[in-house]
Amino acid sequence: MKDRVNILFLADEPDKGLWDFFEKDKLDGIDLIISCGDLPPQYLSFLATYFKGPVLYVHGNHDECYDKTPPDGCISIDDKVYVYEGIRIAGLGGSMEYSKGPYQFTEKNMNKRVKKLKRKIRFKKGVDILVTHSPAFELCDSEELPHRGFMCFYKLLDKYRPKVFAHGHVHMTYNYKQPRIVSYGDTTVINAYQRFNWTYEK
Repeated sequence: MKDRVNILFLADEPDKGLWDFFEKDKLDGIDLIISCGDLPPQYLSFLATYFKGPVLYVHGNHDECYDKTPPDGCISIDDKVYVYEGIRIAGLGGSMEYSKGPYQFTEKNMNKRVKKLKRKIRFKKGVDILVTHSPAFELCDSEELPHRGFMCFYKLLDKYRPKVFAHGHVHMTYNYKQPRIVSYGDTTVINAYQRFNWTYEK
């Protein structure tokens, strides 16, 4: 297994350099692509066509179109634990409920999903990367309901202490002071808006 895995995190808006002005060598050195939601399925399908590794994704709150047009060649990790090169990656898509969309959840309903996911995490004996669409409550979220984070995510962060927690949903353009990376205990928290490269060291 590799000692280092280069991960390309994506979320919310396609990066023009990876779509409009794409060149194959822009994916050189990348081992894994992970979408944190709210990206056109055609964009992910396009990347999967040229990328030799897995393209993983969770659903964003605007990803209803995935039900009819899922991204080809990509793997949904919603409510699952996916293992790549020994790295355990758990996924929970969706946002706080604000308009009854299919990928919107109350705190109570998301908590039920967290409980089910914990059973799968225990089976894998832990989790190394937590991938969600929404952030955790008061951890780089916003006060307005649509962009408020989930309190129940702390049940995963506090118990399993993943090395990385990657999310989208809160665009970097919403607030010029919006941080790209913060720390929560031993966990590095990444806002994956558009694109962000991260080297995971085992």
